[in-house]
Amino acid sequence: MASKLISITIAISSGIIFLASACKKTEADSPVPMIEFRNFEQVKGLDGSDSSGILHFYFTDGDGNLGLRPEDTFPPFDPNGEHYYNFIISMFEKQNGNWVKVTPTPPFPGGDTVSNSSRIPYLTPDGQVKKLEGDLFMELFTNNPFSPWDTIKYECSIEDRALNRSNQISTPEIVLVK
Repeated sequence: MASKLISITIAISSGIIFLASACKKTEADSPVPMIEFRNFEQVKGLDGSDSSGILHFYFTDGDGNLGLRPEDTFPPFDPNGEHYYNFIISMFEKQNGNWVKVTPTPPFPGGDTVSNSSRIPYLTPDGQVKKLEGDLFMELFTNNPFSPWDTIKYECSIEDRALNRSNQISTPEIVLVK
């Protein structure tokens, strides 16, 4: 399996919402996860180039079945299946004014390709109220030294254990210092 240059930091800033389940259902109570883009912060390498970035987004999941345990590797979450990753991200480069989907490569010659997609760890709370909301911070590899293009963007979504896919969000254009 390709080596990962991704680390996941999870901050559930609002924690678990302890509201009575008899309250009127809202969009946030939906069993389908929802995400909102918050920010993208570029991270400089030792040489001053943009080597990675931190994607910050807000999420809600009304039934709280978000995240996978390390042992969740059997269908449909097996490593060769389409649902192994529950944080799905695509990287695009602006090439001659057009957005082109690319597969990033690691910063060393002859290495395997690296996917920015990742697995969000198991987040389901104990107790009767399962609703989740909070902020996720994902570190993403940004700078492909083998590409001449300096402008990228990301599109991403998340998927819960019932295979409900959230809406898709996009970052604004990210201009890299190479």
